[in-house]
Amino acid sequence: MNNIKKLGIITSGGDCGGLNAVINGAARMAHHLGIEICLIPNGYAGLYNLSNLVPVIIDKARADRINSDVAGSEAGHSRVKIAKIKDDQKYDKIRAGLKMHGIDGLIIAGGDDTGSVVVDLIGQGIDCVHVPKTMDLDLQPYSVGGDSTINRISKFTSDLRTTGLTHNRALIIEVFGRYAGHTAFRGGIGADADAILIPEVNVDYEILYQHFKKTYIDRLLASDVKGSTYIIVAAEGVKDKEGRYFTDLSVQDSFGHQKLTGVGQYIRNQLEYYMKQDSDWGEVLKKEGIYVKGIYEYPEIREITLGHLVRSGETTSYDVAFGKQAGGAAVLLIKNGIKGVTVVDVEHDHITYLPTSEAIKQRFIDINEIEFYEALGVCFGRKPAEFVPQFVEHEGPIHRYM
Repeated sequence: MNNIKKLGIITSGGDCGGLNAVINGAARMAHHLGIEICLIPNGYAGLYNLSNLVPVIIDKARADRINSDVAGSEAGHSRVKIAKIKDDQKYDKIRAGLKMHGIDGLIIAGGDDTGSVVVDLIGQGIDCVHVPKTMDLDLQPYSVGGDSTINRISKFTSDLRTTGLTHNRALIIEVFGRYAGHTAFRGGIGADADAILIPEVNVDYEILYQHFKKTYIDRLLASDVKGSTYIIVAAEGVKDKEGRYFTDLSVQDSFGHQKLTGVGQYIRNQLEYYMKQDSDWGEVLKKEGIYVKGIYEYPEIREITLGHLVRSGETTSYDVAFGKQAGGAAVLLIKNGIKGVTVVDVEHDHITYLPTSEAIKQRFIDINEIEFYEALGVCFGRKPAEFVPQFVEHEGPIHRYM
């Protein structure tokens, strides 16, 4: 075992559920091993400025005040890429700060951008272990925050169904996820969404419209109070007809990411374009006695962006448990001289890990999986493919994986 006497914890990137559980688990495992542990505030910005601040020691009393089921992070975050700091002495400055405070290694929780900096720091001789954290769920292992985000997407989408039914509206729920559709996919399934649009599928908006029209009208005709709705959950990384992302070119972080925004409005415009050319709406609404010329000639469509609501609030029990395991496992790994790796899982007496350079490679939705839900009637903006199951008897232990 390495002679580790003091560790620092950094949380970086976007906030989400489970991060306080990571801090709690790491702190309690460090106490168990007789290792001092501290928070380095405000992510990599804090690490760069470590010589000018005082890390927060997490003794047992302080750890007891960290509420694991509250989202966000007691340590704070920043979107700072160390390599882009315009300071030729930046790595020397970081090493000096760590030495000044007697910190022998770092536990760093974050996503692919955070992990890329972990790889960078390891290359500079700074000992780190990475805890996977991203609500986008696009790393190779499961990541803290994914389950919490999916549950919040499902809850808010289900709640919004009541206003959709009350006003006979179609609703487009836009959610985070960058260039992978995991949270939109799982959250939409959990909320019984009628359509789920993800970056992995090039959307045919006419097919989406036809599914919307049939589902909405069938629902309307079956209702004794003439009520209907249609729910779309769309990932922010869905593309337009030309295959372009919707971005705000004026906003770019230090990792080079432009802000994705506007997909909900585009989808609404596409549906309205087809709807306004379709005379069937007037006939149906007149027959059902809810048509008003010039005022109510077709259903209203509204887009809603959940935004940071899906990151905030509370953490699911799954993410609390995994966060504590991942935080504690990170301490055990670095204590045993294993560094430059990402925690994958703790199961039985096994702590599994991957080289961080491998763990942060982007993972997308398996298109075969959506075929199963297309068989259940969910629209993904394309002509449904036939789900052809392959039956395989499982061998060996069953590992959880989302």
